[in-house]
Amino acid sequence: EKKIFTVQGPYPIIRSLMRARGWVERKFSSVGKVTGRREQHRGSQEPAQEKEGDGAGAERGEASRLVKDQVPYFIWTNRCNAVDCRLLQQDQLMNHYARVGSFTTKEGLCQNLRNVSWLDQADPDTFFPRCYRLRAAEERQAFIEDFRLTAARSLLRVAVERSGDVLASMEEPPKPSEGPRLLWFQCHHIHPMLSSAGSGLPLPPHLVEEALQVCGQHLDSLGHHDIDGDPSSPHTVGINWDRFLQDYYRVVHEGAGLELSRAQREQGRILLQLLARQLPQQAMEGDHNVWILKPGAKSRGRGIVCTARLEEVLRLAGVCTAPSARVGEWVVQKYVERPLLIFGTKFDIRQWFLVTDWNPLTVWFYRESYLRFCSQPFSLHHLDPARHLCNVSIQKRYRMAQGRHPQLPAEQTWCCWQLQTYLARVGRRDAWHQVMVPGMKAALVTALRSAQDLVENRKGSFELYGADFIFGEDCQPWLLEINVSPTMAPSSAVTRRLCANVQRDILRVVIDHRNNPASPTGAFELIYKE
Repeated sequence: EKKIFTVQGPYPIIRSLMRARGWVERKFSSVGKVTGRREQHRGSQEPAQEKEGDGAGAERGEASRLVKDQVPYFIWTNRCNAVDCRLLQQDQLMNHYARVGSFTTKEGLCQNLRNVSWLDQADPDTFFPRCYRLRAAEERQAFIEDFRLTAARSLLRVAVERSGDVLASMEEPPKPSEGPRLLWFQCHHIHPMLSSAGSGLPLPPHLVEEALQVCGQHLDSLGHHDIDGDPSSPHTVGINWDRFLQDYYRVVHEGAGLELSRAQREQGRILLQLLARQLPQQAMEGDHNVWILKPGAKSRGRGIVCTARLEEVLRLAGVCTAPSARVGEWVVQKYVERPLLIFGTKFDIRQWFLVTDWNPLTVWFYRESYLRFCSQPFSLHHLDPARHLCNVSIQKRYRMAQGRHPQLPAEQTWCCWQLQTYLARVGRRDAWHQVMVPGMKAALVTALRSAQDLVENRKGSFELYGADFIFGEDCQPWLLEINVSPTMAPSSAVTRRLCANVQRDILRVVIDHRNNPASPTGAFELIYKE
């Protein structure tokens, strides 16, 4: 009946569920035995598995010995390159596809989403924070231009917001001791920024004038660009960017003051409103111009750094000190500075989905997901990993913050149902079903379509992926990355239940539903089939 399976790695749930279906396990060994062809060994021997101490275990061990030379028809490995998919027979099920790096590496996702507009009407700027591969000279220059433009918008936003606070205070009747000072403000139409102690004299008004000039040119380029133009790179002349950025850092990061006239304030307010209509990411980008630097092909948060200074990004990426080969290892992405927080703490969400065919593209969305919390409260004044990187492998290095909100989980994970309960409590009951889930589904389908022609399709293969999303203050989901071979090792009570469930439901889709379309698929929902 071809009910022979093999598993590489510690997947006791998969083994148990396959045996319950009447399948016999053949211990994982070499590629040649897996594929039924004489091929060179490229995988490693299976690590130690569960002990066969009881009677049932001894019986399973005997059955495995009887089929040790037989071809398995269900293959589950923990590495996508453990078996060459091209060598498999068509009736052998395999839990991986080849050449999926086009969307499961940071470089691949960055590159392919940039080309998605040729496939459909989706705009990646509405769900994927803008991203650049520092290896490519053109993209590196585009990032530098983007950083400068973002700095100009941020400076203008800070100036307008702080001047609004002062103008509002001027409408209140002045206290006797404040009268002369407020009268001076009104007469001279000057706004000194709120500043930290020791910040010194306000910076000269030409800094705001330069920001207005840059933003005005950017708006003009957005309104008149054609398909061959680059709307993000207006030609700004006469700006000393090194000096401008240093002054910008003083204002935003050090609290220095600014001089701002009423006319400049009104012009800046209008410009920002017009730019917001053209730039979908303006609402989430904040004021600090924080970017996140990522190694192009690593996972679990390794090597990731947050920084708010252009020269620091270029230095860390080796642009100034290393040959171009090293530069190619990095991507830089705009950090979501205005995320949805829970009790003042940042979180992201791991969302599973399953692809059972690439032609026609067939995508299943898992209706359960889990949140991962940081161990320290969110702050843009401190860019350390404990506050900004939600990966479990990162957060386990840090202690919980003192005074942490008692309703935050001790194991730093929630299931999506707990998030929905929290949203209902804060007056956003419908956000999950009306904004978050539809946004995640649309983002995933668009990302997969952008890479569809690059993946090596094989009938009989399937693959589970783990997408990481963060939500903005408006609950809009932002796709951060897509992971191949997401971990099934539980790190909490929440993930222990969910990892077991998703493995059970994968088999329901790829075995039960494949043989009988009327069979239930558990929490997997078919969201796209070409």
